Amino acid sequence: MILKKITSEGLSHHSYVIGSESEVAIIDPRRDIDCYLDLLRTENLTLKYIFETHKNEDYVIGSLDLARITGAEICHGANYGFDYGKGVADEEVFSVGSLELEIRETPGHTVESISLVLRDRSVSDAPMAIFTGDALFAGDVGRTDFYPERMEEMAAALYDSLWNIIMALGDGVVVYPAHGEGSPCGEAISDHLITTVGYERRTNPLLQKGREEFIRYKVKEHHYFPPYFNRMGDLNTHGAASLPQLPVLVPLSVMEVGAYRDKGAQIVDIRGPTNFGGGFIEGSLSIWREGLPYFIGWMLNYEDPIVLVDDFNLRIDEVTRTFVREGFDNVTGYLSGGFASWSKSGKDIRIIPQWTPRMLYEQREQRPFILDVRDIADRASQGYVPDSVHRYIGELPAYLGEVPRDRMVVTYCDAGFKGNMAATILAKYGYLRLANLTGGFAGWKNSGFPIEK
Repeated sequence: MILKKITSEGLSHHSYVIGSESEVAIIDPRRDIDCYLDLLRTENLTLKYIFETHKNEDYVIGSLDLARITGAEICHGANYGFDYGKGVADEEVFSVGSLELEIRETPGHTVESISLVLRDRSVSDAPMAIFTGDALFAGDVGRTDFYPERMEEMAAALYDSLWNIIMALGDGVVVYPAHGEGSPCGEAISDHLITTVGYERRTNPLLQKGREEFIRYKVKEHHYFPPYFNRMGDLNTHGAASLPQLPVLVPLSVMEVGAYRDKGAQIVDIRGPTNFGGGFIEGSLSIWREGLPYFIGWMLNYEDPIVLVDDFNLRIDEVTRTFVREGFDNVTGYLSGGFASWSKSGKDIRIIPQWTPRMLYEQREQRPFILDVRDIADRASQGYVPDSVHRYIGELPAYLGEVPRDRMVVTYCDAGFKGNMAATILAKYGYLRLANLTGGFAGWKNSGFPIEK
């Protein structure tokens, strides 16, 4: 038996290679498919089927390229109009070696969502595992807000999928979800590396609720909806452009980066807060490296070229993967020599002051406008800096009218990363009096200054 989980860090996405006797299926492949091809080649495996548990909203699916190269058949839920592949029906069975994968329709997250029940008929008719897509996670269940006009219907459908299909398999069945901790497709997915139907039955907070309580909870549940979700849904419906290999970014000189910027390119500074605080290229946007998977889909467009600025240009290929997984084929190059080459060139840089908690506390009589850009759930649960105004970082560009231009604006988040991003957004729109709270709310709280709830 072959079972390999492949995790896309940042996206918290899991895909699976499952099979036996040299035949395998791949479930929910990502767009950069070299990892799957390497595995097929080194293990001498034949890819027979590619299953998509749903159309996916948070990354580009790699099914079409995999099928083109291997000849495998693409299968997905029949209750949605995909432009490619084969629609599969409830209880339809597919064989890979001695294993069987049974399709179970589990709508709720989306209308076409399916799960796959794994059996080894050479041993037993009992189910071994289930690949649940975005229906059931470790410690959580899928979000049900993709159809705003059908919220109660989708919540009810998910409850019925969970209890009538997944929970009915038996407590010993292993659960393999499509996402782990940090994914935007759930509210509070746990960091457990493995779980079972029985463990989730006993410990998953959502599975402790009766049907009506579950529906009410899901209808009221709050999720942010990044604009790139619509783009992913469209690409995964019709098929994304082929990506035969990972793009190789071009190193750009200071003059070339300056020219790109002057022509409207998107300059993305991927350094952390400490180095960013020493200065940045005017007009660039701060999105630290680990924050790219979460925020490029909020902040960037798919048309204008994207140029990266880092310190030492390390592991640029990893950054490139992040962009292409979210459909950004317009990432073009990076500043050769890192930010140091820009500063040594004598070109102007901009500095956004990094205020300590004490500096902000001592300036309170000057009435700075304090902007909290954390998730609303964090503000509600942890408290906030007194007199601060909340606007989530992803939604900030649409609400600039709420931010005054005639006062000092101090941004803050959890630890300082998103605060710098917010400050660079404001800077791009002409705000001049800006500062970021270094250490964010954690620094403020640990300094012992007042907190409101």
